[in-house]
Amino acid sequence: MKEEQRLLLLHSSSLFSPPQGVKLSYGTAGFRADASILKSTVHRVGILAALRSLKTQSVVGLMITASHNKVTDNGVKIVDPSGGMLTQEWEPFADQLANAQTPEAFLSLITEFVEKEKIPLDGVQSAEILLGRDTRPSGESLLEAAKQGISSILGAIALDLGILTTPQLHWMVRARNKGMKATEPAYFEQISSSFRCLVDLIPNETKSSKMDNTVVVDGADGVGGEKLEVLKTMLTSLVIEVRNTGKGGGILNDGVGADYVQKEKVVPRGFCSNDVGLRCASLDGDADRLVYFSVPTNSSRKIDLIDGDKILSLFALFIKEQLSILTKKGTENLNNNSHARLGVIQTAYANGASTDYLKQLGLEVIFTPTGVKHLHEKAAQFDIGIYFEANGHGTILFSESWLSWLEARNNELGFASEGSEQQKAALRLLSVSKLINQAVGDALSCLLLVEVVLQHKGWSIHKWNELYQDLPSQQLKVKVVDRTAVATTNAETVAISPPGIQEAIDAETAKYPRGRCFIRPSGTEDVIRVYAEASTQEAADSLAGSVAKIVDRFLGFSSSQR
Repeated sequence: MKEEQRLLLLHSSSLFSPPQGVKLSYGTAGFRADASILKSTVHRVGILAALRSLKTQSVVGLMITASHNKVTDNGVKIVDPSGGMLTQEWEPFADQLANAQTPEAFLSLITEFVEKEKIPLDGVQSAEILLGRDTRPSGESLLEAAKQGISSILGAIALDLGILTTPQLHWMVRARNKGMKATEPAYFEQISSSFRCLVDLIPNETKSSKMDNTVVVDGADGVGGEKLEVLKTMLTSLVIEVRNTGKGGGILNDGVGADYVQKEKVVPRGFCSNDVGLRCASLDGDADRLVYFSVPTNSSRKIDLIDGDKILSLFALFIKEQLSILTKKGTENLNNNSHARLGVIQTAYANGASTDYLKQLGLEVIFTPTGVKHLHEKAAQFDIGIYFEANGHGTILFSESWLSWLEARNNELGFASEGSEQQKAALRLLSVSKLINQAVGDALSCLLLVEVVLQHKGWSIHKWNELYQDLPSQQLKVKVVDRTAVATTNAETVAISPPGIQEAIDAETAKYPRGRCFIRPSGTEDVIRVYAEASTQEAADSLAGSVAKIVDRFLGFSSSQR
């Protein structure tokens, strides 16, 4: 390492003291904490982002957000060149860097890591980092800390893109590394033009069905509401009414947002009994999650929730239908090797009724451990991979090779049978691949896809909700001495240690009609999470309670005192 570089890093790190008595850990969401203790961490992540850019010789992103957390929290995460999350191999180094207590220890870590990873830290190679932040008041000063971190690496440049949704930054990093235009107007243009194309391809018989084309959206008083106000002016055939835009003095994520609506199953602030029967949706604080809901009666705040599982089911149904049209018997020719492998990816937290429904459609359903990284990785193994978590985070991935085939097939159909049902199906699938954000779950693009699929099918929100009926479920947490005592396999659905615990859970679960139950250790605290489903709410509550007692017997504080 050059002396100039060494001195730059020492000086820069001496300006930001790490928080005392706090150990931060880089997870799926990056680092998150109370905003008041994050400056040093964000500064160091700025350095990490510059190193990542040098290592990959690509543009990377740095996003300052705490998503659905309360407004006084904030966070920081890196976007890899693919538009996905920071590679897991770098997470332990991120932890060490954030928690180094002295400038010397910090410099020593960087020196060692740069050598191990063979990162060119000579000032000759350039690095570029795209910066974004959400609407939190603390974002501006944290962004400055990130810029200072980036500028302490020779040859590194920070490009401040201002206030963005998290998925917008992911999209821009991916676009930039693919040689495409990577600006906010380009993002809006791509998703709005793809939406308009899909609207134009709606069958004439459903176009005349006079479906209600209004959706009322809770913007969580965050960045998503702000951006939706811009996007809605670019759309035809859809009226979007945005509430909780962040402009009316409402507090971010306070009684609003997808996380609140999904967990509490009540109307968010700004919605009331006058909204009975309307199609409503809710974004989370940084607009990477989406859930829908309707207000069934004017006598309570309860809602009919349409979560990520049902959004997944709607998308899977639509794509399966388009693939069926595209590959109808009698339309094959020598170039039609198109039987796309379509995969649906869920975690064990997906409602069992949704999994049953997807399997009844004849779809391949794969389970992964909890966490977007696992879902995304598995979805990428298919020609078309669709994943969602119940919380409303998910997307659709199309393989480059299958999209190339689809482009060619569309051109062939254009020559041979322009305007045919097969060509329309090809155009719809191509438009979906451009509308959906393939880098990460994106509430804005998913909202538009849901809306156009409902229009295509002529469905109301109630008809959509009737695809299947969720099984009642219950989730509990059990405090334990050591969460690492539980090890799981089979996508976290089977506990392999401690010995005997799975047999006890199985015996209890067998007592309940349509019973299903699993346990898994929390990633952040010494608790074991229990998930239970059964044919009635009372049964699901009872099963969860019984299994919580089993966990306590094997692992709780009372077990350690025997």
